[in-house]
Amino acid sequence: MEAVRTAVLGASGFAGGELTRLLGEHPWFEPTYLGAKDSAGSSLAEVHPYLGMSPAAGTVLRPLDVEAIGAEADLVFAALPNGTSAVLAPQLLEAGCTLVDLAGDFRLAAEDYPDWYGFAHPAPAWLDKAVYGVPELFGDRLAGARLVASPGCFATPVVLGCAPLLAAGLIGSGTIHVDGKTGVSGAGRGASEVTSFAATEGSVRPYRVPGHQHIPEMERGLELATGLVVAVLFVPHLIPSVRGVLTTCYAPLAQGATTRTLTECLRAAYAGYPFVRVLPEGAMVDGKRTRGTNVVELQAVADPRSGTAVIVGAVDNLIKGAAGQAIQNANLVFGFPETTALPRTAVYP
Repeated sequence: MEAVRTAVLGASGFAGGELTRLLGEHPWFEPTYLGAKDSAGSSLAEVHPYLGMSPAAGTVLRPLDVEAIGAEADLVFAALPNGTSAVLAPQLLEAGCTLVDLAGDFRLAAEDYPDWYGFAHPAPAWLDKAVYGVPELFGDRLAGARLVASPGCFATPVVLGCAPLLAAGLIGSGTIHVDGKTGVSGAGRGASEVTSFAATEGSVRPYRVPGHQHIPEMERGLELATGLVVAVLFVPHLIPSVRGVLTTCYAPLAQGATTRTLTECLRAAYAGYPFVRVLPEGAMVDGKRTRGTNVVELQAVADPRSGTAVIVGAVDNLIKGAAGQAIQNANLVFGFPETTALPRTAVYP
C-alpha cells in the first residue's frame, strides 16, 4: 500500500513529539514534513532527546511554510496553539491536504470563538465542514473527511462517559457538574511560573473558572451525540503530575436508574470498541492505568440518596487526549484499522 505523506505541525511541543513517536510505528503514515516555529532548524532528536532512536530522529524541523507543506504532505496533523490552525487550514485544505487539528480551532460555532478563545474565527466557512473526531461516537462520519476537529483532553472522557447515559434517559439533561484534574503537560511545553516544580509540587489548585474553553466543547459534543441541549459547569484543577486527565461528572439520576443499569448502558454502547474500558460495578477508575495508552477508562455509579449519577473517566492527556486520538481519527479517515500504531497497554507503575 502506498504511504500517506504526513506532516506534523508543532512537532516541537509535547503533543507534536508524541505524534512523531507514534507515527514511527505506523506502516502507512510516513512523516515527510516536521514543522515548528521557534525550533525550526534543529533536528527532532535535538528538540526531543527521548526520540533520539526514532526513525525521524535526524529530521530537521522546518518553518510553517504553507506552500511547502501543501506540496509535500497529503495528511497534516496540526498540534499548534489555539488560533494558529484556523489561519493555516484554508490554504492547506485548498491544496488538497487532509487536516486533523488537535487545537480548538474547529470544535465550536463561529460565534463562540470571541468569548471562549478570544479571537474572531478567520475561516468560519470551514466550521460546518469539520467532523468532531470522537471515533467511538462519530466514526461513521470520518471516512474520507477532509477536516477533523480532534477533541480536547477534558472533553474526551466527559463526552464518552455521559453521551450514552443521556441518550438512554438514565441521567437528566439538566446541568452536569464536572470536576477535572490534569497534569502539567496539558499546559504545553513552554516554561512558566504556574507550571514550575516549585509551584506545582504538593499543590492542587483550580484554574480558568468558570471560563475554560472545553466547557462549550463538552456541551456541543453531547448535543451532537444525543440531540439534547445540556449545560456544563466545569472546574479544572492542576495537580502535581506530568501526564493524565481525570474527570468526575455529577448528573441528575433518572428515577429507577442504578449502578448496574448505568454500567450496562456504557458496556453496551462501547462493546467492541478497542479503546474504551468500562469498569465493572465496584471498581474504581485509576488514571495511571491509562498512562501511555490510547485507552479511556470509564466508571458509572448511582447514588439514589442524593439523586445523582457519578461518571468518572480517565485518559492520558497526550495520547487519547491528543496525539493518539488524532491518529485514531486519521486511521478511520484513510480506511486503515483504527488501532494501527496505537498502544493499549499502560506503562506501569
